Amino acid sequence: MRRGTRRRRRAALLTAAVAVSLGAAGCTAGPGAKDDGRASHAPRPERTHSAAPASGPVLAVKVDNVRAARPQTGLEDADVVYAEPVEAGLSRLMAVYATELPESVGPVRSARESDLELLGQFDRPVLAFSGAQSKLLPLIDKAPLRAEPASEDSDAYVRAGDRQAPHNLYLRPDKLLGKPSGAAALTTGFTYGKAPAGGRAEPSHTVRYPSASFAFTWSESRDRWLVSMDGSPARTADGGRLAPATVVVQHVTVRESDFRDFRGSNSPYVESVGSGEAEVLRDGRAYDATWKRGAAADGTTFTTEDGKPLNFAEGQVWVVFAGHS
Repeated sequence: MRRGTRRRRRAALLTAAVAVSLGAAGCTAGPGAKDDGRASHAPRPERTHSAAPASGPVLAVKVDNVRAARPQTGLEDADVVYAEPVEAGLSRLMAVYATELPESVGPVRSARESDLELLGQFDRPVLAFSGAQSKLLPLIDKAPLRAEPASEDSDAYVRAGDRQAPHNLYLRPDKLLGKPSGAAALTTGFTYGKAPAGGRAEPSHTVRYPSASFAFTWSESRDRWLVSMDGSPARTADGGRLAPATVVVQHVTVRESDFRDFRGSNSPYVESVGSGEAEVLRDGRAYDATWKRGAAADGTTFTTEDGKPLNFAEGQVWVVFAGHS
């Protein structure tokens, strides 16, 4: 299937899925244990994908995002990629798959408390992660989701031989979700379509964490935002560029949680329920927006200054959580 056809199909499925009303409301290593080489700069070849289960669960995967974990695998196939702050000022990603499943995703890392609130907007999603702090596990068990941590007897997780642990754990989605057969339903609240009036030309936009950064540079030729992380181009496993159609910089409250990592650093809690300001980047322009999410079971809506829904461009969406300035 040609790339353009896949993008149109994905956007159509997402737009239809958003209309569905759904009432659903320290790190531990995974199984098994060298450093990755540099990705080539060759153009990304086309891949054949399969659709996610019809009316089945959304798959959310916690993905490592330190330098030793790059380039990651499978991020380019996600419908939504969330970037969140974690301990020591670093970042981690959550990749959400609703319409297409890659053969592999990773490296997979551990879950955080605020992931549970964020995932409440989906209808009992599957959460794939490498593990979690022992005190967090009971909260994960009670959450309205299907937890799938890595375990010794799971054939859904494999260790790569060319990387060092803990940056070498990969998920095979088909082993968790079975044979794909259609489109899953989302409750993200996102709307897709024609760009609003106004906005401002913005060829690039950077978001900084204490020890990490995300930069998005508009590419006219690709009609996409080229991603850089920590000052380096963000590449796919086969050498292409990560390039979403829409980027959302969502300003949220980031507070201390009740959990710490094994070094004693507090795990930040991202409050994704509430309201605040955001910048939506699409088509080489930036639009000021207001975001709102009334409860964990609700999706997040983005509106313009006059209160109208702010449409996203068709294709992948990146949401970068940034603390209030």
